[in-house]
Amino acid sequence: MPSLRPLVLASTSRYRRALLERLGLPFECADPKTDEASLPGEAPGRTALRLAEAKARAAARRFPGALIIGSDQVASCDGARLEKPGTHENAVRQLTAMSGKVATFDTAVAVFDARASILKTRLVSCNVTFRTLTSETIEEYLRKEKPYDCAGSAKAEGLGITLIARIDTEDPTSLVGLPLIALTELLAEAGMPVLG
Repeated sequence: MPSLRPLVLASTSRYRRALLERLGLPFECADPKTDEASLPGEAPGRTALRLAEAKARAAARRFPGALIIGSDQVASCDGARLEKPGTHENAVRQLTAMSGKVATFDTAVAVFDARASILKTRLVSCNVTFRTLTSETIEEYLRKEKPYDCAGSAKAEGLGITLIARIDTEDPTSLVGLPLIALTELLAEAGMPVLG
């Protein structure tokens, strides 16, 4: 049986919450309230790892006996960061820039044992090759999906999959924002195996 220790997801993301629900473990969500800005010259993977750790440690202050999960994703294409677009115009610009190119989504997950003050992290990269996209395809996709809260403007778990030619990763859930393969390994190492 998995441990009954409290499990906390340091995130307000509905996507990460839905992914964690797949594991069938009871958990609660907490807003980590961390500054998510990247540092000058910081590599995308390094940013993702730093922020995943910061989120987990921030939530641990409110849950001193829990296992805390922090996660962060940094997307980039041609050396430029891909933030959450927020607006239709920004999403059009992002998708146009990624047309026919490869975007990299670096997703980090951290599990912080607040009781023992032990932190373990993993970084999973996902390379997404986009089809050549016409402006009509982009407009139709955005009208139907409205992915303005997703880095890179393409929700692979929805209609965004139609924009993609290929996905290369060791963990497909990393693209959505929480690498479950890596997370289950970290939880097991922390004494909370998902099964058995």
